[in-house]
Amino acid sequence: MNEKNFLLIDGFNLLSRGYFATSYGRNIDELPKNSRGEYINAARVFWQKLQQLIDTYAVTDLSIAWDGKRSDILRTQKYDFYKAQRSDLPEPLVDQYELIKELLMQAGIHQMDAPGYEADDVIGTWSRHWPSRVNGNVWIYSNDKDMLQLINENVAQVIAKKKEEVIYRPELFRQEFQLEPSQWVDVKALLGDPSDNIPGCPGVGEKSAYPLIQTYGDLQTLYQVLAQGELDERFKRYKKKLIEGEEKVNISYELATIITDLDAVRSLPAESVQLGKSQQELQEKAAERGILTPRRS
Repeated sequence: MNEKNFLLIDGFNLLSRGYFATSYGRNIDELPKNSRGEYINAARVFWQKLQQLIDTYAVTDLSIAWDGKRSDILRTQKYDFYKAQRSDLPEPLVDQYELIKELLMQAGIHQMDAPGYEADDVIGTWSRHWPSRVNGNVWIYSNDKDMLQLINENVAQVIAKKKEEVIYRPELFRQEFQLEPSQWVDVKALLGDPSDNIPGCPGVGEKSAYPLIQTYGDLQTLYQVLAQGELDERFKRYKKKLIEGEEKVNISYELATIITDLDAVRSLPAESVQLGKSQQELQEKAAERGILTPRRS
């Protein structure tokens, strides 16, 4: 039996990167359109990358994950500052979000969102749910480093950097960060994340956050040691900051933790994400919409 490979794509992460990469320095009226007058710059990048990834990872199963409606996200409802700083999206990008979702549906490619949750949570649940039923590999395609907390022996994350795409497996993660993937959320809770408006612990940066978790293993142990007055001398100057920032750290941990048990995903059979289309069929579907040119036989 051939090895199964499940590709999980963070849909908006890919679409928005494609949009901003191809629209930089250009006016909206300079962006390419198809014969219907639809903007296609981001959709073209999305579809080309989709087909490339299918080939590269010999994909047998595929799902595109999307965020639920922003105003319905439970994290936002509980903490209204979460991602509150984000500005409105450019109209051509919003239009292509609708276009690509329609095209994926027409092509028979599995995609989903879960009301109240983000794409991270959909991907997180699939990354745990699918391997428990199918003997295979999971490939997460996203530049959102929060998802590094999900990698394990069955799950890898592909992150696009300037000149290459880096595949993060547990070995590379340990080599780069001297941590286990499961400790990533502890570090993120201390550091915070300005892009998501996650506060972290004020005054604690990378030079201290990594050594703290490397030394104590997790936040719970760190704060137990703090309470007992046994913090290592190396970290004494952070004692007051850690104590005063404990509430923000706990909130940050909650916000940074990806959910891995969404019923909306767990209730689906593993077979629902099987890729039933050939590359030729996908190329033709995109060509019909004027996103790609037809592939010559």
